Amino acid sequence: MPRSRETTRQAILQAAYEQFYREGFNRSGVDAIAAAASVTKRTLYDHFESKDALLAAVLDHQHGLVLERIARWADPAATDAVALIDGVFASVAEWVAQPGWRGSGFSRVAVELSNLPGHPARTATRRHKAAVEAWYADRFRALDVDRPELLAREIMLLLEGCFLLLLIHGDPAYIAAASAAARSLAERETD
Repeated sequence: MPRSRETTRQAILQAAYEQFYREGFNRSGVDAIAAAASVTKRTLYDHFESKDALLAAVLDHQHGLVLERIARWADPAATDAVALIDGVFASVAEWVAQPGWRGSGFSRVAVELSNLPGHPARTATRRHKAAVEAWYADRFRALDVDRPELLAREIMLLLEGCFLLLLIHGDPAYIAAASAAARSLAERETD
């Protein structure tokens, strides 16, 4: 029985996500993605006009999934910013301990395509990171943090730095250090 157009599109997106995450954008070929999705290259290009457009679509799809993950990480029952941050960093520690962890796909794409600021994937990454920061600011605002936008920006810096240093050194102690720094910042904003 033939797959529906939407089912085919989702299979391509999933195969592309896995390939891009595992190999990076530049080392991923559309032949491998098509094969993993069980489609022809022509079918892939029928759904996505280029590899660049496919990457942008993958990131747009992942955006919603990542926001859902962050919402799960940040304990919805948290009654203060410190508890929220503790939940986030505890979940980060679990995530990075998973086999095959290669960091934030959005951040890796931004680094890989750093010489192409107008690339659709860079645009998707900027939009995603801004949305994540806004999500934190909204949560902190709801928890009566004094300067929610500032705390959200500082948490983003700590998370991104933590992910990058974990990729470079492979040392999970960076999570504990970032978590302690985030906790101090949250305590400063809630005193």
